[in-house]
Amino acid sequence: MRNPVLQLIVLLWLAAPLFARAAADIEINTPVIATLKQSMQQRHGQLEPHYAAGAVGLTRDGLIALRDASVLPLSARQPVNALIAAENQDRNALYREIARANGHPEWEGDIRSTFGQRWIGLARPGWWFQGAGGAWTQK
Repeated sequence: MRNPVLQLIVLLWLAAPLFARAAADIEINTPVIATLKQSMQQRHGQLEPHYAAGAVGLTRDGLIALRDASVLPLSARQPVNALIAAENQDRNALYREIARANGHPEWEGDIRSTFGQRWIGLARPGWWFQGAGGAWTQK
């Protein structure tokens, strides 16, 4: 393909999804998004000590996981697992709703990745997160 105009058209056509994703408004707000954020904010106070202790960590896909159950007393494991499940349910719903609110449900994966990086960036020193390779690292 030697025609530079045709090459540019093909390049733009191939890159169009990348340009569109760059325009996603991750700060968009709807009643559903506001409810999810409020629920997550209320739960954060319960999760925070578990982040600090190293029991719970931030995953690379924008969720949280029980990183080290041995840090928790046996009696606390089930309640912490319930908190993690509720948090991940809200996070999954948040990513899905932000994609829908942007009019592009297919962007959910990209929004999830963006938030995964954002959560790790906001993590406090001492908290654990999953790196790109999946290994746990302490901030």
